[in-house]
Amino acid sequence: MPPHTEVSASQRIRVGIGGWTYEPWRDNFYPAGLPHAQELNYASRHLTAIEVNGTYYSTFRPASFKKWHDETPEDFVFSLKASRFSTNRKELATAGDSIRRFVESGIGELGSKLGPIVWQFMPTKVFDPEDLAGFLELLPKKEGSLALRHVLDVRHESFRTAEYLALARKYKVATVFTDSPKFPAIADLTGDFVYARLMNSDAKYSAGYAPKALDEWADNAKTWAKGGAPSSLALVDEGKKKGSDARDVFVFFINGAKEKAPAAAGALIERLR
Repeated sequence: MPPHTEVSASQRIRVGIGGWTYEPWRDNFYPAGLPHAQELNYASRHLTAIEVNGTYYSTFRPASFKKWHDETPEDFVFSLKASRFSTNRKELATAGDSIRRFVESGIGELGSKLGPIVWQFMPTKVFDPEDLAGFLELLPKKEGSLALRHVLDVRHESFRTAEYLALARKYKVATVFTDSPKFPAIADLTGDFVYARLMNSDAKYSAGYAPKALDEWADNAKTWAKGGAPSSLALVDEGKKKGSDARDVFVFFINGAKEKAPAAAGALIERLR
């Protein structure tokens, strides 16, 4: 069984990395000589989730999702970055066909291992309330009998407004919290789960982050899981510091000193045991 942290009988904090194929990880995460075809099997038994970036660039077949499902432990979770053709457009409200093609591409083969779907916008995409509302109307709640969870990765400062937060809450979509100076760090709760992408790992630390920083992220994850907002993170809407219920939390170590991502994820998992 992979090392996961149970907040309650039904709530879990999941910690992982982006993808599982990266050459430098073969020096410091995967055992020497491990066949490349076994890397997902290995990673999924040392982490609790993986964010798949490849689905942003390419269309995968149902057989690929089925293979990922079958190679990983029962309670492992994949989050999928949705196709760029859905989000890299002038008018988001025209993305219906692209959204449908992505959702119907076979992601349902992951079954209970399907985590949040990440809709990542370009850094130049400015907040347009009417257009975004049209886009959110297009996001399906289910694929077959499988409930879908959506999270928006907004990357322009114009989204740092109470108007955006109200719209996200109306449609019950989460907002990515990004730990990076390049993008807005929106810590406000907008969905029934929390999704954090930590992008500040530093090669000078064996685990990518200083021990104190990892301690703080463990505390933040626990606070989020209980429905609260960490006091160390600034909110756009200070009037809403607490959610109503416990919630699932997903924390991914992405970019920065990427070679350190598995060590950072493992160190956070240890702190959450």
